[in-house]
Amino acid sequence: MTQSAMSILVKICGLKTRETMAAALEAGADYVGLVFFGPSPRNVTVTDAIELAEMARGRAKIVALTVDADDDLIRAISGELSPQIIQCHGSESVERLRQIRVMSRSDVMKAIKVATADETRAALDYAYPKGPCELVLFDAKAPKNSVLPGGNGLAFDWRILDNLPESLNYMLSGGLDADNVAEAVRLTGAGAVDVSSGVESSPGVKDIARIRDFLAAAKAL
Repeated sequence: MTQSAMSILVKICGLKTRETMAAALEAGADYVGLVFFGPSPRNVTVTDAIELAEMARGRAKIVALTVDADDDLIRAISGELSPQIIQCHGSESVERLRQIRVMSRSDVMKAIKVATADETRAALDYAYPKGPCELVLFDAKAPKNSVLPGGNGLAFDWRILDNLPESLNYMLSGGLDADNVAEAVRLTGAGAVDVSSGVESSPGVKDIARIRDFLAAAKAL
């Protein structure tokens, strides 16, 4: 997705508290991410996420991030939260995303972890019109032996996105913060960006000032 005269779309991911959710919404977040993955410091239970989702409903798109989730978790998330998007951040196949889309009655977004230009081509199998995803997300590959598939604060070489089709609808993630988001968008032409650790004071602890600064920097583009 190439940048246009329209404002950059911004996703703040890994929100866990009413205060940080309110800050993200008030500062203009277009997407808010809730993480359902036990090993993550950003993990929330479905029960705890209900109130957060209701705060966002009608104000931003609710994104439920999962990692190789089983059917029971997908059903619980979709039944209790009715998110607009299920984000799949594990090793899910194209066919599994088709199943999740039907089961959840939500759009699906696949995170593609990349370090080289060749690895970006996997997105074409998941994205419309070939695959089930209206939107894909490019993230940096996790460090070896990391328990977290994303949210590690690592950037990749943004220039590897140069040869992707202009029609590909994608979100840029990985190591973004208020200081580098403008350069990331300039190099990639991305129309949407995602941040998690880049607005935290420590792993899993969102910083309200950093949320506001990131949104201000991205929305100024």
